Amino acid sequence: MPGIDKLPIEETLEDSPQTRSLLGVFEEDATAISNYMNQLYQAMRRIYDAQNELSAATHLTSKLLKEYEKQRFPLGGDDEVMSSTLQQFSKVIDELSSCHAVLSTQLADAMMFPITQFKERDLKEILTLKEVFQIASNDHDAAINRYSRLSKKRENDKVKYEVTEDVYTSRKKQHQTMMHYFCALNTLQYKKKIALLEPLLGYMQAQISFFKMGSENLNEQLEEFLTNIGTSVQNVRREMDSDVETMQQTIEDLEVASDPLYVPDPDPTKFPVNRNLTRKAGYLNARNKTGLVSSTWDRQFYFTQGGNLMSQARGDVAGGLAMDIDNCSVMAVDCEDRRYCFQITSFDGKKLWICTINNISKQIYLSENPEEIAARVNQSALEAVTPSPSFQQRHESLRPAAQSRPPTARTSSSGSLGSESTNLAALSLDSLVAPDTPIQFDIISPVCEDQPGQAKAFGQGGRRTNPFGESGGGTKSETEDSILHQLFIVRFLGSMEVKSDDSPDVVYETMRQILAARAIHNIFRMTESHLLVTCDCLKLIDPQTQVTRLTFPLPCVVLYATHQENKRLFGFVLRTSGGRSESNLSSVCYIFESNNEGEKICDSVGLAKQIALHAELDLEEQSRLIAASSRPNQASSEGQFVVLSSSQSEESDLGEEGKKRESEA
Repeated sequence: MPGIDKLPIEETLEDSPQTRSLLGVFEEDATAISNYMNQLYQAMRRIYDAQNELSAATHLTSKLLKEYEKQRFPLGGDDEVMSSTLQQFSKVIDELSSCHAVLSTQLADAMMFPITQFKERDLKEILTLKEVFQIASNDHDAAINRYSRLSKKRENDKVKYEVTEDVYTSRKKQHQTMMHYFCALNTLQYKKKIALLEPLLGYMQAQISFFKMGSENLNEQLEEFLTNIGTSVQNVRREMDSDVETMQQTIEDLEVASDPLYVPDPDPTKFPVNRNLTRKAGYLNARNKTGLVSSTWDRQFYFTQGGNLMSQARGDVAGGLAMDIDNCSVMAVDCEDRRYCFQITSFDGKKLWICTINNISKQIYLSENPEEIAARVNQSALEAVTPSPSFQQRHESLRPAAQSRPPTARTSSSGSLGSESTNLAALSLDSLVAPDTPIQFDIISPVCEDQPGQAKAFGQGGRRTNPFGESGGGTKSETEDSILHQLFIVRFLGSMEVKSDDSPDVVYETMRQILAARAIHNIFRMTESHLLVTCDCLKLIDPQTQVTRLTFPLPCVVLYATHQENKRLFGFVLRTSGGRSESNLSSVCYIFESNNEGEKICDSVGLAKQIALHAELDLEEQSRLIAASSRPNQASSEGQFVVLSSSQSEESDLGEEGKKRESEA
């Protein structure tokens, strides 16, 4: 007999779409077997019940056996040995159909009993297990859905315990039911052969017994054929018994090994997180917007394939492309109605997903040993971004040695891992950025850390600032007299010291280096602030507490620009006293991300500089200047930037010459 097709019991806990699709094929095969066996049962029943129609019933049986090879069984349909065997049976039965007599007792024991057992016991068992499995699967999906809707911010230990216990119970029930269902379907592949061959063998043996004396049709050659079939049936039965025993043992082992995995959040001490993966597959809930403010969560199976994120619905044969995750960014986010959420952003949760997608975005999967490279990159990233308690210690911890500076420190944010060395060899950027310059990835607020030097340099205090200029106490703010108060939502990306402040290339190069460093070191958290632009200074304000984080005096802002292509990115250069250089003045470039308002922020800063330079204008003239600045400007293809020289402070009015210089900038 040829090999038997089987369902993989080991994959029942994962319950992937491929497994469900294969299960559908076995269920179709079971339905086809049931339909065919019902017809064969009716034919043999006619042989048993109707003596007068015995010949016709035997002929129908022979006809059905001939049509076996025409049946479209999803599994085992091309079994030539089985087809040829049944064809030979059909010929013999057709010859005997004209001389059959009453064989009620013999047929009841040898023919009707095994096929009745198969029909009433085995096929009904499959249908019962199918219904139980469907109920268990629905209960598990409902329990997972309830668990997914648990809010992390408003956790209730009692509710969480009940939902977690529900997930455990339903997952265990589904796993056990699915394993037994698979075992029954696999066993059915053996039983269908036995159910076909045993009744026929019993029928023929009854005929031999009845025509024992001198039957012309039942010769020695046929007896030898029947003996071989009987041996084959016994071999199939022994193979089935052995395979059933193996499957039962596998079920027991998997039940013991899978018990801790029924919990939605396994203990990380027992099941440590593998951060070096370059391939990942599993179920995720994806948010789909159904309206302006409403959205739904769709649970689908996702898996990575090369540089692509693929999705696949349950029952589908193959997955489809969800998005290209080459050179993407991913970060964990908080969500009200789901746990462990993360967001993937293209350049146009769970830790395993975030780490895996980060590794794929670096194109590590293209190398010969991706997991080893991923482990090395992640280890270097952890060492490079170890948090320090103060601003100075952060800089020192990020400062590389002069003789061992890594070549990836100045890689392009859009370049791949394999092209970094080529890009670096073609660029010479020491004229723009100071060598061995550390990057600050977070805002060190004086409210959080004691930095009297920085606070004094920028003239800031740890008090609350009303971003709209309204007085919150008896002390008058230094910005309340300013006619300009514009507020923007920004996210701090990083800052670093630069050597030059007379060209927008400084801002572009700083953006490139900070974005590349964030991608290399897997730094995705950004501090959100309110940027208040006034005629005196720029302020970064905490959106929750309204405490000023940093203050930048407007005269010290000597250069600002937006990204040439991504208008969400902008930066400015601040010239201050002191620094790493030997001179008294140093320049630091600060890079931010906004909500597509980079050009507006640069326009606002330019307007503040103009108002400050022309402070003698009356209130009406200043209002006209603000209104004129609100009109949209046409930015060049190279990005918007403004370079402010010291000679501008000597201008006293905004004549035609000044307007022309403004439009050119």
